[in-house]
Amino acid sequence: MSVSTVSKDQFKQFVEALIRSDQRVVGVQQRNDRFVFDDLATADALRLDYDVTILSPRKYILPQKEPLLQFAAGESYTPVHEGAPMVLLGVHPYDMASINQMDQLFSQDEYDSHYMNRRQHITVIACDVVTPSENVFAASMGTATVEKGYDMLLTDIGDAYVVQAATDKGKALTNLMPQARPASEADLDKCRAVQEQNQQKLNQHVLECKPSYLPKLLEKNYEHPVWEEKARLCYSCGSCNQVCPTCYCFDVQDEVNWDLKSGTRYRAWDGCLLEDFATVAGDHNFRKNRSDRFRHRLYRKGKYVPGKIDGQIACVGCGRCITACTSNIANPVDVYNQLMKRTDIG
Repeated sequence: MSVSTVSKDQFKQFVEALIRSDQRVVGVQQRNDRFVFDDLATADALRLDYDVTILSPRKYILPQKEPLLQFAAGESYTPVHEGAPMVLLGVHPYDMASINQMDQLFSQDEYDSHYMNRRQHITVIACDVVTPSENVFAASMGTATVEKGYDMLLTDIGDAYVVQAATDKGKALTNLMPQARPASEADLDKCRAVQEQNQQKLNQHVLECKPSYLPKLLEKNYEHPVWEEKARLCYSCGSCNQVCPTCYCFDVQDEVNWDLKSGTRYRAWDGCLLEDFATVAGDHNFRKNRSDRFRHRLYRKGKYVPGKIDGQIACVGCGRCITACTSNIANPVDVYNQLMKRTDIG
């Protein structure tokens, strides 16, 4: 890993050079009073001081709608693998943690070539948080900082950025920073201070147990009344699923062309809170009750997925679900803390 320091004016020049390069550049920009990831046209539009984006960068790695194959009657099908060079600029540590989880999930068992092909074309420039959002609880989930997955990590130290290039792709980008200088010990101290502060500041909702206890906590509370209590107010809108950076469920559909002979098979985001999510052949729905769906979302994050990825909790504390839920019931910390009050996890 190489560590350097660039002034903010020099960094702006780097972003302009990046935009002029032969790859797509996506960065965080302001839209009214919110922030979004979108194609970056100028360095002036980039906001690395943002609190949280409406949607996570997941939408560029696992798009809302993605073609899988082309087919035609009487002919063989043709797989579709999308993927072109792209830079994702301004990814917060908790979102980086979610990408790391999806990388692991989509590469194990049945290797997902569609996801992995796109992922391999993406260069991630992460950045430490400057402005905590109103509902972030990344510190409780251990994701206020991140140590892997990114190609480059930026830390704002006031008048400059400390730039950590962690991979060959990240080091290649430093060629666009000719004025960068080796980071001094004082710069590194400032960088560490930012990250240490974020371990405390990014915690608007405090989880009253270690994340590693959640699988055991949930195992003992499948019939807890909190599932029904919360679900009474659930609209089954799926907003919490759609904004979540660790949700990756999808539906697969065939889209037939007007000739009725050819078409495209695609996958699109789905969500376990939606009423028809668990509907199968014969119109049977094995999770028809809202309380069952509400419970499943929390079990998926705190028990089911951790069993697949070495105990990592599939909630990174971004707080987007809390903000998106108009019924004010989606806060995972609130539910887990209620379970803690009545449970001896031993």
